Amino acid sequence: MLSNREPYLTAKLQGFGTTIFAEMSQLAIATNSVNLGQGFPDTDAPREVLDAAIAAVDGGLNQYPPGPGMPVLRQAIVDHQQRFYGITLDPDTEVLVTAGATEALAGALLGLLDTGDEVVVLDPMFDSYAPCIALAGATAKPVLLRPPAYAIDLDQLRAAVTPKTKLILLNNPHNPTGRVFTQEELQGIADLAIERDVLVVSDEVYEHLRFDGVRHIPMATLPGMRERTLTISSGGKTFNTTGWKVGWACGPAALVKAARTAKQFLTYVSSGPFQPAIAVGLGLPDSFYAGVAADLQSKRDRLLPGLVEAGFDVFPTSGTYFVTADIRPLRADGDGMAFCRELPHRCGVVAIPNEVLYADKAAGRHLVRFAFCKRLEVLDEAVSRLKTLA
Repeated sequence: MLSNREPYLTAKLQGFGTTIFAEMSQLAIATNSVNLGQGFPDTDAPREVLDAAIAAVDGGLNQYPPGPGMPVLRQAIVDHQQRFYGITLDPDTEVLVTAGATEALAGALLGLLDTGDEVVVLDPMFDSYAPCIALAGATAKPVLLRPPAYAIDLDQLRAAVTPKTKLILLNNPHNPTGRVFTQEELQGIADLAIERDVLVVSDEVYEHLRFDGVRHIPMATLPGMRERTLTISSGGKTFNTTGWKVGWACGPAALVKAARTAKQFLTYVSSGPFQPAIAVGLGLPDSFYAGVAADLQSKRDRLLPGLVEAGFDVFPTSGTYFVTADIRPLRADGDGMAFCRELPHRCGVVAIPNEVLYADKAAGRHLVRFAFCKRLEVLDEAVSRLKTLA
């Protein structure tokens, strides 16, 4: 019998393969397509942030920064959490700077999980979650979010928590669905975490990218959750600096220490001259943050009607860079993977098949994700090309 196993690859990572984002971005280049797949903007950071990075490079900040992160950035993170959410942190013991939010997640999961532990996750999920859980020797227990609302079924969430559950891994605002969870949903998670004495790792990288006046509620602000929540975010999404890879984890000292213990053996440190630049970004005025959200909302409002006109069924999105569409009006068999691999050749547009972000592959098979964090003229060109599919 032939085996589908990859030779030499550890059993923990069998089946994960190459990330879909690398595959589709390469396909976009090869076909000269409009890339609405991977979530990176095509406009630059605020001038103040760019100038701060240049000054840091010219000022000689090009060697290893301190292991926990530069003090200027750790203090800026503390100030940000206090300013926006009223969360008080100790910059020395309750903040850790990482190589993007992805490393913060990896450090948290590797540092907190033991073999045999279980992690309750929302399905679909960002593609690093399942591999990092597997590398830690733990097991993911998915709770399905169903379109169009993508609401959390609190009864299913409760059923997923067992005596083996170590933590709940939350992403809010949620990628790929664009859902921003409500006070009631988050309170349900908090109540369950407290009742069952489990931790919460809360990935909040899209915290400032929300639309239509929807409010972001950090999990750590709910009663009883400050001491059991590790919050993860980054500067990449807010400041259009995804390539700088500056992220962070913050929360109780014991949780941060667990993440730091694992993180130090991953990259050790990173992004030296970019850390003071992100600190400048975090201190920008409220008008900047409002402008970021308003600009992205205008881009959402440009792309979504175009997708509808092109023939897709499109689901609402209240945050992030992303919108999900059902391809079955355009492809009756609902094979999203085949659709996305053929799309660049058919009309010169790249999207991501949501199937790769689901544990329940059948639930995401007919769905694709488009990123709207692009200039309006790029979105218009993508829509023009997609309309040729009808």
